[in-house]
Amino acid sequence: MDIDLFLSKLARVRKTGANSWIACCPAHDDESPSLSIRETEDGRILIHCFAQCSVHEVVEAAGIRLADLFPSHHKLTHCRPERRPFPAADILRAVAFEALIVASTGASMLAGHPISTTDRDRLIVAVSRIQAALTAGGLNHG
Repeated sequence: MDIDLFLSKLARVRKTGANSWIACCPAHDDESPSLSIRETEDGRILIHCFAQCSVHEVVEAAGIRLADLFPSHHKLTHCRPERRPFPAADILRAVAFEALIVASTGASMLAGHPISTTDRDRLIVAVSRIQAALTAGGLNHG
C-alpha cells in the first residue's frame, strides 16, 4: 500500500519528520493523536499506538489488511528489525497528554482533594501508556 493512501484513512495526520507522521488512532476514541507512523526505506509502513491498540486493531479499524503495510515485493524473512522504529519526537508528543493527566492528578492530591475511582483508573491508564511509550522508544525503565 502506498503511504499516502494509508495516511488518507486516518484523521488529524501531521508530518513529524522525514517519512514519519502522527495521527489519531482509528481503533479507539482518540482525543490526542497517539498513532505513530513511519515508512522505512524498503517501503514497509510501521505503526504504533501509544494508547496500546494492537497493530491488528488499527489495521482493522482503518479497513485494511496487515499485508497492506508491506510492499508486495517484500519478503518478511528479509526484514531487518528496526532498533528504534519511532522518532523520539513522536514518542514525546504521544506522552505529553498522559503527563498532563499525571500532573493534574498529583496536584489535586497534594491540594488535599480525594481521588475518585474514575480519576484513579485514568491515572493507571496514563502510567501504562507512558510505560508503553518508553518501551516503544527502546528505553529500559525497569
